[in-house]
Amino acid sequence: MGCHDCHSPKDVTPQGAALIPDLLLSGYQSAKPSAPPDAAFIKDGWALITMDLTTAAGPWGVSYSANLTSDQTGIGNWTFENFKRALKEGKFKGLENGRTLLPPIPWSNFVNIHDEDLEAIYAYLQATKPVNNVVPMPVMPEEIIY
Repeated sequence: MGCHDCHSPKDVTPQGAALIPDLLLSGYQSAKPSAPPDAAFIKDGWALITMDLTTAAGPWGVSYSANLTSDQTGIGNWTFENFKRALKEGKFKGLENGRTLLPPIPWSNFVNIHDEDLEAIYAYLQATKPVNNVVPMPVMPEEIIY
């Protein structure tokens, strides 16, 4: 379903992007330096994404792809209900009163996914190699200096 596209860090080479096996599905790497996007681009209607696809910036601010591994810093302590709510309702960490997930996560594409399929994805993610990686909180639009 394309989870590796944004949630797996990549080595970017002249031949293209290559997944980093030890970091699969661990999201934006918190040890990586993060430079604020050029706000002029956003003001002019552009959205930006980093070369490894783990960070996106646009009118919603700056969002970092989440750690989906079985580690406690990922989704290791999530219940199936949290996972279901995150994908089908677009709720941050699957919390009932959580904020809406930010672009570019296409959560609205999953609203009609069958529970059996969600259960299989959840079971797969819970069986992944845990990667300790606390992903930063998003930068909200009002925090970007234009």
